[in-house]
Amino acid sequence: MKVLVLNVGSSTCKCWFQDMPGGQVWTARTEWKSSDNGEDYIHRLLQSSDFPRAIDVVGHRIVHGGPKYRESVIVTPEVRAAIAAQAEFAPAHNRLQLAAIEAVDQVIGKNVVQVAVFDTAFHSTLAPAAYVYPGPYAWFEQGIRRYGFHGISVQYSTRRAAELLHAPHDSLRLIVCHLGNGASVTAVANGKSVDTSMGFTPLEGLMMGTRSGTVDPAIPAYLLRHGTSPGDLDNILNKQSGLLGISGLSGDMREILAAIEKGNERARLAYDIYAHRLTREMGGRRRRDHLHWRHRRKLRAPAPRCLRAARISRVEIGRRKKRPAASR
Repeated sequence: MKVLVLNVGSSTCKCWFQDMPGGQVWTARTEWKSSDNGEDYIHRLLQSSDFPRAIDVVGHRIVHGGPKYRESVIVTPEVRAAIAAQAEFAPAHNRLQLAAIEAVDQVIGKNVVQVAVFDTAFHSTLAPAAYVYPGPYAWFEQGIRRYGFHGISVQYSTRRAAELLHAPHDSLRLIVCHLGNGASVTAVANGKSVDTSMGFTPLEGLMMGTRSGTVDPAIPAYLLRHGTSPGDLDNILNKQSGLLGISGLSGDMREILAAIEKGNERARLAYDIYAHRLTREMGGRRRRDHLHWRHRRKLRAPAPRCLRAARISRVEIGRRKKRPAASR
């Protein structure tokens, strides 16, 4: 079976193809800046001369499946409509991922089977105490709850860490850090997600490339009262904040690090805030046995460097030694 996988993120599209089982693996990727039209980049990649043409099935990463889709499904008109509806809550992802599905229709053909795999599915094991927000209960009844994201990445990282540790994946307690233009921290116990930093949307949690992460909810309310429109506020928090907002330069960590080397103080501040907030989120999910890092190309700050900035001296891949009862 000839399988193509498309992983469309907020700033990248990564492709993987194999004639399974045992065929040669082909990969490709493209990336764009937040000011670019990502749909154009996706189309150009699919239309490139070396792109595989004879394909039996295409798998898509979809960020937000909402409350309905907790398992992988074949893409139907109903599924497409649901992905489009959830784009309101994952504007940097679902829209582009739906565009990738439509690009496959146009470039490869409408007869090829397409499958949606949802980032939110891995976090379906969260307990109510972890996913219900402490506002009016009516919020929850309206579907406003923590969903969590990066689930496909976290699930892979959990299984890969188990391989490295020579342990069953359902026997470990992990903190998994997914660090890229979008970033999150997830606590995993016995192979299942028990807490995660992203919430109702991918905006909550860590400081990111262009997203603010968690801020005092009174700040958006204050801005709305003083003339900022809801649309402008959404754009500010999702596209003009994070590393870009603080540095004034870029949401790309590679450019932030280069600016730091040249003595740029705002770039240094952006990096320091990033490390501080990462440390805080990790600390809130402590009492794990292991720490697993998965950093993306746009981060380009290997885990030890982030750890030094966050004043964490050492991380070991291995089981935590049992401490004396008096020191617990």
